[in-house]
Amino acid sequence: MAAKNRKLTRTRIHTRIRKTLKGTSARPRLAVYFSNTNVYAQLIDDEAGKTIVSASTKEKGFGEGKANIANATKVGQTVAERAIAANVTQVVFDRGGFIYHGKVKALADAAREKGLKF
Repeated sequence: MAAKNRKLTRTRIHTRIRKTLKGTSARPRLAVYFSNTNVYAQLIDDEAGKTIVSASTKEKGFGEGKANIANATKVGQTVAERAIAANVTQVVFDRGGFIYHGKVKALADAAREKGLKF
C-alpha cells in the first residue's frame, strides 16, 4: 500500500467537514489552521463571505512564531476576546481537517474559557 500525502489527506477531511458546517452572522465559523511555524484562527460569516475577526502568531506580542500548544492557547484567547468585543458569543468550530488533539484542543479550550460557546 502506497503512503498517502498528509496534506492531501487533511484537505480531503476538511472538505468533508465543510459540507456540513456553515457560518452565519449570528453563529460564525471559527476556522483554525496550523502551518509549521504559525497558528491562525478566524471567525467567518459564510453567508456574507466576510471575516469578522482573526488572530495569528504573526501579530506582534506572540513572541517567536512557532505552532505549539502555548501559542495555540494565546491565539484562542485572543480570537475569543476579539469575538466578544464584536458581539459574537456562539460559534461553529471548524477544526480544518486536523485531529482534535494537542494544538487544536488547546486553542478550542482557551476560546471556551474566554467565553465563546461552541
